Formats: sequence, structure tokens, C-alpha cells
Amino acid sequence: MSRKTAFSLIEVLIVVSIMSLLMGILMPSLSRARQQGRSFVCRSNIRQIYLANEGYASANDDFYVRAAFDIWGPTGFGGGCHRWHGVRESSGVNPDPKKNTFDPLKGPLAAYLADGRVKQCPGVVKFVKEGSLNAFEAGCGGYGYNSAGVGSRCYQYGFCDEAMRSSMKSVEIHRPVEKVMFTDTAFVQGYPNRYIIEYSFCEPPRFIFFNGTGIFELGRPVPSIHFRHLGKTNVVWCDGHTSGESFVFSELEQEVLDRFLIGWFGPDGNKLFKP
Repeated sequence: MSRKTAFSLIEVLIVVSIMSLLMGILMPSLSRARQQGRSFVCRSNIRQIYLANEGYASANDDFYVRAAFDIWGPTGFGGGCHRWHGVRESSGVNPDPKKNTFDPLKGPLAAYLADGRVKQCPGVVKFVKEGSLNAFEAGCGGYGYNSAGVGSRCYQYGFCDEAMRSSMKSVEIHRPVEKVMFTDTAFVQGYPNRYIIEYSFCEPPRFIFFNGTGIFELGRPVPSIHFRHLGKTNVVWCDGHTSGESFVFSELEQEVLDRFLIGWFGPDGNKLFKP
């Protein structure tokens, strides 16, 4: 007589338990691998923006692209109509959201970017976008420019309209390997229901002022560097190399900081932003 064999219920339960245990071990690793993959794509994106800026400088007497030359101009409160990543018809206050949206194809870097636009960071971030008057920087892809030390002349005039009308030349950047050009960025909006929007600039840890005789640094701007890649922010430096920098400090309330992880890396000062 032939004898049929089969798994017992206990054996099946043991196998299922082992598989569940293995999945529990592997899932965090797979999730981390996916996040690291997004971070690598982000570094590629931010490197492309750097190359576009270098291309722009080569065609414009060595001047880097201006961060936002009319941000304090007469085009309205909430910012101007020109950014390093695009141009819009209205300065963010028009009831027609299409007129508040930056057109990347009209931006100064369009000729140097694939498809004429900045690629969106692949990090899983819920930005409030077009359709909200608070989304006044939508279109920068989640990346911010060193507007203080590269995209303006704040270290010549302080934070003012005159400083924003020009930018730095590449030859004026001292030790470019140590100077920030672009980082991952975001900006906290709303109270008490907080949310984040895209933000076009990576703010330095200190404001920059001119007192009539020289430049000095004082106070603390609201931070905008976003550490969305496993607690790190991607940075492209003025010599073209990229890195992932870890969060060090912030001035945001702890509850907001825990939700969004926005602050600064490096020393508490403008050393990494100063040309």
C-alpha cells in the first residue's frame, strides 16, 4: 500500500512564522534601500543644476545665475516674478493660480537643463503646491540656491535690493570645495496647522548686514535646509562635488522640527555660505 505524506498543521505554522520573521527583518532594509536609491537620484538632480549654473556662467561673463533679482522690487509683496528656476506673471497674489506659477522654460537656466526645467526631488515629501497663495516658491523642485553667497552680492552690500541685482563670479568664490551652491530645501508655513512648501533658497545660519564700513553677521533667519534623506540633506558644492550632510542644529520648535527636520549642518555661522 502507498503512503501519502503531508505537512502537519504545526509544521505549516512554523514555516509561516519563519517567513513572517524574515519579512520583518528584511522590510526595514528594503525600505532603507529605497530611500537611499531616492537620495542617489536626488544627488544626480542637484549635480545637474550645478552644471546648468556653470554653463550659465560660461555664457555670462563668469557670473552665476542671480537668485531672485526682483525679490524686493516693485512687483509686489510676497516676492518678485523672477527666480533662478523660472519666471511668472504675478508675484504670488493673483487670484488666478496659473499666473502665480513659475514657468521654467522662461527661467535663466532653461537652456542648460534637460527639458528646460529643474527635476523634482524624488524624496517622499508632501509639499503644498500650486493653487495655494502660500506656495509661492513652487517650481524649484525642492532645491534651494545659496542666494546669500553665490546668487547675490549680499557680502558686498548686505541683504538689500542692490545686492540681489547681481551675483558672484566663479573666480570670486574662495575655496569652492567648501562653499555651498545648492541643497535640499523646504519651508514651514501655517499656524497652528503646519505644512511645508518648496523653497528656492538655502538660508545661511546668520543674516548679513552692511553697517557703512563693512559686513557683519547677526540674528537668525528661519531655516530652510531639509534633511529628508534619512536625516541628511544633499549638497552640491561650488567645485561640483556632492555630499550628504547630517543635521546639526535648528531654531524651529521641537514639535515642528520632529515633523519636518529642517535646520542646518556644519558650524553655527556662515562659513560654508560666504564666498
